[in-house]
Amino acid sequence: MTLFATLAQTARLMVGLPSYDAYLAHMAAHHPDRAAMTRTAFFRDRQEARYGGKNGGRCC
Repeated sequence: MTLFATLAQTARLMVGLPSYDAYLAHMAAHHPDRAAMTRTAFFRDRQEARYGGKNGGRCC
């Protein structure tokens, strides 16, 4: 892993963005029969889970 990739991954983890690559690896290992979300869908799903949205969450 390059220095830039390591710094980018660290920055994402610091602000609470999970790794899409880790998600893809998990899906391949544990749910090979299910289609993985696109990168955009994954980001939106994680953002809604963290900050709320149509699936519930904060009241204000």
